[in-house]
Amino acid sequence: MPEDILIYGANGYTAGIILQLAQKDGARPIVSGRSLDKIEPLAKRFGLAARAFALDDPNVVARNLAGVTVALNCAGPFSRTAQKMAEGCIKAGVHYLDITGEIDVFEKIALRGPAARAAGVMLMPGTGFDVVPSDCLAAHLKRRLPDATSLTLAIQAIGQASHGTATTIVENMSRGGAIRRGGKLTPVPSAWASRKIDFGNGPVATISIPWGDVSTAWHSTGIPDIQVFMAAPTPLRVMAKLSRYFGSLMGSEIVQDFLKQRINASPAGPDAEQRHNGASYLWGEVSNAAGQTASARLKTMDGYDLSAATAWDIAKRTASGEAQPGFQTPSMVFGPDYILNFAGSARTDL
Repeated sequence: MPEDILIYGANGYTAGIILQLAQKDGARPIVSGRSLDKIEPLAKRFGLAARAFALDDPNVVARNLAGVTVALNCAGPFSRTAQKMAEGCIKAGVHYLDITGEIDVFEKIALRGPAARAAGVMLMPGTGFDVVPSDCLAAHLKRRLPDATSLTLAIQAIGQASHGTATTIVENMSRGGAIRRGGKLTPVPSAWASRKIDFGNGPVATISIPWGDVSTAWHSTGIPDIQVFMAAPTPLRVMAKLSRYFGSLMGSEIVQDFLKQRINASPAGPDAEQRHNGASYLWGEVSNAAGQTASARLKTMDGYDLSAATAWDIAKRTASGEAQPGFQTPSMVFGPDYILNFAGSARTDL
């Protein structure tokens, strides 16, 4: 098994599940993070090597990647960590992966694609639930309707959010939404659109969200108009719409600190039993200029278990030589059916 994979942010919630998978495989990744105090206990628990370094300077990052083939960044919010980690990887000739779902991160990493290609390095952000299943679904729908001009995706995730996910949501709640229109990212108000979507158990209320596929699906499919919806309970839909008018308040330091204190006081994420009983549902539809449509549903295991499974699998595949240099999305390298390799995944064409 590969022993040249480095997991940064190894003390995080999803990284912990990844380490359990690595242990089952008999693999020995390097655990890493900013603070040695936080990663040394992990290193001792799993019998792994540890490296501690900050991401402030890409040159320092590159030096600390000596002997590494693949760096898997699990340290969110990725708006703070992804760019310098990726830059360090390019300098060191190391493939870069992460589990982000942030549009801005995808777009900024994509800009470094040419430099990465020249260095023989693959940059693949979004190797977890954001965006593996939805990216594969988008590519599958494009395959069904090759001349599609519009793509709509929707997600229904059942379960509790981890600290990292919740913190990312809080930090972005004042920034509004985004869609892709005519091939260009276009800002829109928060929850600017709503619709009822049937994920397989009857119609549910959804709101538009700035999910990572607004960025990645363009690279994967070339479809110029893209939007993403998420199933949301009434309080969340109301809060999202209120953020249009109170965005500056929600983005203030006082409110942000209060919300983050509430997050840190809650459990780190769902426990193993909750994840085992959880599931995620996706729906997608494409249409072309003639008005033809194609749609499909996709069911997967719980989003956190899936994130760990896909991120670890992609890390192993990349370390074993399946990398393609430059900026890549999961479906671009592994194909639209990649998601079907994982337990609990089932796709239905409608």
